[in-house]
Amino acid sequence: MGILIVDDNQVNLFVIENILKRAGYKDYLSFTSAKEMFEYLNLEKPVPLKMPVDIILMDIMMPEIDGIEACRMLQGIPHLKDIPIIFVTALEDSNKMAEALDAGGLDYVMKPINKTELLARIRVVLRLKLEKDKNKKHDEKIRNQLDLSMQVQNSLLSEPIKEDHLTIRASYIPAYKLAGDMYYWYKIDDSRYAVILLDMMGHGISASLVCMFISSVLRDSIRTCSDPKLVMSELNRWMYTLNLRNQQIPYYFTAIYLVIDTDKKTLEYVNAGHPAGFALVDEEEVIELSNRTCAVGFFEEIDIKKTTISYNNSVQVLLYTDGVVETMEKVGINQYPQFVKTASKLWEIESVPEPINLVLPVDQQGEAADDMCVVFVQAR
Repeated sequence: MGILIVDDNQVNLFVIENILKRAGYKDYLSFTSAKEMFEYLNLEKPVPLKMPVDIILMDIMMPEIDGIEACRMLQGIPHLKDIPIIFVTALEDSNKMAEALDAGGLDYVMKPINKTELLARIRVVLRLKLEKDKNKKHDEKIRNQLDLSMQVQNSLLSEPIKEDHLTIRASYIPAYKLAGDMYYWYKIDDSRYAVILLDMMGHGISASLVCMFISSVLRDSIRTCSDPKLVMSELNRWMYTLNLRNQQIPYYFTAIYLVIDTDKKTLEYVNAGHPAGFALVDEEEVIELSNRTCAVGFFEEIDIKKTTISYNNSVQVLLYTDGVVETMEKVGINQYPQFVKTASKLWEIESVPEPINLVLPVDQQGEAADDMCVVFVQAR
């Protein structure tokens, strides 16, 4: 354990050093100014120190930089702000002591120094630091696990498609590292493509775990039979079964699932409780992909309504999750006219790398409190 002693009075340094030595503390360094201490610690970046620092004992009244200002400076440096500071001072001004503690000091000892009091306060502060370091390591471990989980979840998202007759792109902005929104598309054969956008209840860890479970079920279902009614029925069966096992928190999700056939020039879709998407047919008519089926997972059996749209030359589909709607409302954008306006134009998708930018300006996307996802599909 390393202790730094900072005091411009050599006698005080000698007294504290002897107290520490007799108490069995062997690793300590003394400095006569805050500037000397800063040179040792290196304020610019973390560097290996001759002696790691676990606590600082610092005088308040010092020339050039006093103890309170030095404490404030340390608090503003990420790699040094967690070092606990005990002020050792002759000041009896309660306002000054309050200022010292407000600056980031954890405790103080009055001069002349009482040996028993100093050692007791050192032990208390070190226990607090030990607990804080333990929690810090635990938090770091959780962050690393979340980062790994985020990588796994992102790997489940489909890559953009750019083919002669079909283009699919998506924007994905989670509110936290893990999200409850998910999109996936699958090439069934040379002319048919399945696309789904779903929004799991809630967000964060629990929503993302259920989302990843459903992703596995979804992939198997589409490969077995891609028909929108059958896929949605299978997803509902699995979600309902999951809820039977977990009575405390019922899970459900909303989704739009569609199949585009570029040979037959048809678009089949099921909207299960999801915000309505929009389809631009032959650059003439905007059709709302309305919600005609309840959300997935509430009931053992659901009445699934499939809709088929035909086109001659082109169809363009705009899908989004409710996080986009909520953010638009939050920043004062009338969401329905904005979606219709965006959906009414046949876009050159190469000029729009992020589809969400078509409906929500970049500088307002940071206002989101929920996961946001926009999927753009274009068949010609």
